Amino acid sequence: MSDKAKSMVLASFIGDALALGPHWEYDPDALAARFGQVAGYVDPAPDGYHAGKKAGALTHYGDQTLVLLRSLADRGGFDLDDFARQWRALFHDYPGYVDGATRMALKIFDFGEGPGNSGSNSADLAGASRVAPLVYALHRDLPALVEAVRDQTKMTHNHAQVIESAEFFARTAREALAGAPPREAMAMAAEGGYASAPIGRWLEAGLQSAGEDTVAAIGRFGRSCHIDEAMPGVIHLLVRYAGDLPAGLIQNVMAGGDSAARGMLAGMVLGAAQGPAAIPKAWLDGLACRKAVEAALAAYDAAAAV
Repeated sequence: MSDKAKSMVLASFIGDALALGPHWEYDPDALAARFGQVAGYVDPAPDGYHAGKKAGALTHYGDQTLVLLRSLADRGGFDLDDFARQWRALFHDYPGYVDGATRMALKIFDFGEGPGNSGSNSADLAGASRVAPLVYALHRDLPALVEAVRDQTKMTHNHAQVIESAEFFARTAREALAGAPPREAMAMAAEGGYASAPIGRWLEAGLQSAGEDTVAAIGRFGRSCHIDEAMPGVIHLLVRYAGDLPAGLIQNVMAGGDSAARGMLAGMVLGAAQGPAAIPKAWLDGLACRKAVEAALAAYDAAAAV
């Protein structure tokens, strides 16, 4: 697979790991006072959501995405049942934070439902953030990519706008891999047609904010996990930092709130557009899951070549 495709996946994980320490700090002034300018990985605060994890590790969003990547490698393609099995195993005695959508999906599984009917009704952007491994594996087959993205999102977040947002970002990353700059990639992705998600409204808001300070823009849109607040913020990051991945991921963290979900999506598209030269060596070297990610990508490539 191309170096850009590998960078797309690694940058998505990096976007999550950079946010680990200050994740869900909603006051950007307090965040800056406590952590300074977050230009690298930092340990979570002892009283934070991810206390006990170390700098360079992933949030529970990234951990789920790594499970998806490993499932793709193990099966040589997307298998919803296998992903569901490995996802449930991840959260058996999971040592980190477990969010509401995950807890609800686990309960629904326990009631006997399969992965096609296990999703919570959560409207959190996090449900759309896991898609980089699927774009890596399926970007040459758009119908298969769309189906897989929708199925894996619905497994935990059975909310129409979240499902359609996952598709939008998968299409965007696919176009970026093909050479389109982020703004053009999003415009092409928006043509996919979405019955529930107001992609056009979100896109217009994000594009119009391109000249604004990022902390202020994301604060105006909303720093929360909710899809309606978070989507314009991701779009802002993609257009403002179309040529500067490090600055985009740093400013995403400094904006506060659910920076991990935004960072995974922004990292994915910017990594696809800008390629390996855009990723600082220190970020690659400090990413705790780097070897696991690269091994899974290599295993998938080997399986897919058979």
